[in-house]
Amino acid sequence: MALNVKYDRDADALYVHLGDKPYSHGQDLDDERRIDYAADGTPIGVELTCVSLGVDLTDLPRADEISGALRQHDIRELA
Repeated sequence: MALNVKYDRDADALYVHLGDKPYSHGQDLDDERRIDYAADGTPIGVELTCVSLGVDLTDLPRADEISGALRQHDIRELA
C-alpha cells in the first residue's frame, strides 16, 4: 500500500496514513511523534509535528517510505 501523506504547513505537521484498519489507540514516542494503531497492533498512521525543525525517523514504522515522503515536501530528516 502506498503512503497517503497529509502535510499542513500552517500547523507544521504531517500525518502519514499507513493502513485502513480502524483506529484503536496511539502511542507518543515524544512530543513531536505519535504512532496510531489498530486493535491488532498494526501501525495505521504516524503523526509528526514541528516538522520544519526536521524529523527523527528512529522507531517509526516504514521509516524508509516516510523518508521519501519528507523529501517530497522538502522536510529534512534528522540523523
